[in-house]
Amino acid sequence: MVFLAEVGREVRRGLLRLVWLLALAFAPLGAAFGTPQRETARPPEASSLTAAQARAYAEVLKLRPDDARSQLKDASAGTLLVLDAAAITELLVTQDAGLYEATVAGQNRRLAQLEKTPERGALPEYARAEIRLHQAAAQVVFGHEVQGAWSLRQAYQQMAAVVQRYPTYLPARKTLGLMQFFIGSLPEGYRWFLKLLGLPGSVEGGLRNLRAAARQPNDFQPEARILLALVEETYYKKPDEGLQLIRQLHQQQPDNLLYAYLLVSLHKKQHHTEAALAAYRARPTGPGYVALPYLRHMAADLLLYQGEYAASRRENELFLQQYKGQHYRKDAWFKLYLAAWLSGDAPAAERYRRQIAAGGRTVVEEDTYAQRFVESRLPLNPLLTRARLQIDGGYYREALATLAGFRSTAATPLRDQLEDPYRRARAWHLLGRPDSARLLYARTIALAGNAPYYFAPQAALQLGYLYQLEGQRNTARVYFRKALSYPKHEYKNSTDTKAKLALKELE
Repeated sequence: MVFLAEVGREVRRGLLRLVWLLALAFAPLGAAFGTPQRETARPPEASSLTAAQARAYAEVLKLRPDDARSQLKDASAGTLLVLDAAAITELLVTQDAGLYEATVAGQNRRLAQLEKTPERGALPEYARAEIRLHQAAAQVVFGHEVQGAWSLRQAYQQMAAVVQRYPTYLPARKTLGLMQFFIGSLPEGYRWFLKLLGLPGSVEGGLRNLRAAARQPNDFQPEARILLALVEETYYKKPDEGLQLIRQLHQQQPDNLLYAYLLVSLHKKQHHTEAALAAYRARPTGPGYVALPYLRHMAADLLLYQGEYAASRRENELFLQQYKGQHYRKDAWFKLYLAAWLSGDAPAAERYRRQIAAGGRTVVEEDTYAQRFVESRLPLNPLLTRARLQIDGGYYREALATLAGFRSTAATPLRDQLEDPYRRARAWHLLGRPDSARLLYARTIALAGNAPYYFAPQAALQLGYLYQLEGQRNTARVYFRKALSYPKHEYKNSTDTKAKLALKELE
């Protein structure tokens, strides 16, 4: 029974990881950019959205689902697809469990309507598979893993059938490619049950399909371009293309809240704190938009990087008040702890620390890290913590100045002994000093042994990237395999995924 319970947990984590990636990735991004089509009678074989549907989809894209719904009057396949995009976007953005039952019931109604529709062609079949995928996301994110697994299997098979029947219909290749890529990139420990479900992933096949949809004209080409850019930015160290694309789209549509979110997110990931905060403060607001409290959580991080501790606390407290989901709660309490602790407010820091274990879930890695911090009971070092935040914010020279005050002794915990050279390596790496970074990454690995911290696995991953960039492919392989070899640490899933994909690139 213990074994079965553990298997159940691993299945749940794997499905959540896969569908969470898909949920974040396939938020409706695209039809609004196509050239609006003339209002004409739908042909017997439907393969594209009408102008009215495209305008409604543009409102979904801006995170204004009520405005989208007000523009849709018929029950054609395109309309059902856009209505479902509005519903799943609202559910996943708000993480409001109170919307779950109505969302799934609406999906079932729309699927039943599509089964009976007289329309023929690629669009009705694509809409059916896409809505089923939306349903898988809803079910898994809200704890219905068995139903979600079945829905994911149906969506995959249906989308593969659309591609086989309509090989030139590129929107289906966009979604199938996305599923293929994320299934193929899952760590090995999560893939056995997907094979049992008949979900064959393929990183190479997924990228081929996604690139075909991104590079050739179709209703959803801009969506595919964004998805491809995000995949390449996250997993293939190609940040410039994605940021350039999102900047362009944001300039074209400053009233688009999704683009504002993506702009904040990409700037934050690339350590552009001031630019990210500027995008956050310029974000569109108003009663027509879906509440997006996660933006406040990101802003709290950015302010923490700058040492604006009181402002960071205000943003995270508002996030916790407004957010209805369970993910990122532990991370928010942890960041509140850091802001209070680093500002010298010990009573508040202790209150926040106790809250970390009190609620939320440990599916996303940030929450897992926060939970492990509580359970380890090992105090953080203030200098190393400040340096970490400065590096995350892009303040690399300031971080090196902070680290200059750190001194390791025989009594220094192993975790801190490892963090010191790792942080120095990151700062030099990001300052464009690879020789200094390599020495410090190697020192981190040598000191670590099999310690259950993420510093050595991350150091190995970064060394792999450095040697890959220099054309030393064999040495890069050694370090990517080294990154995969560590059995347990806080960021194992994401580290393993990146190392695995990097090895595939070197084949």
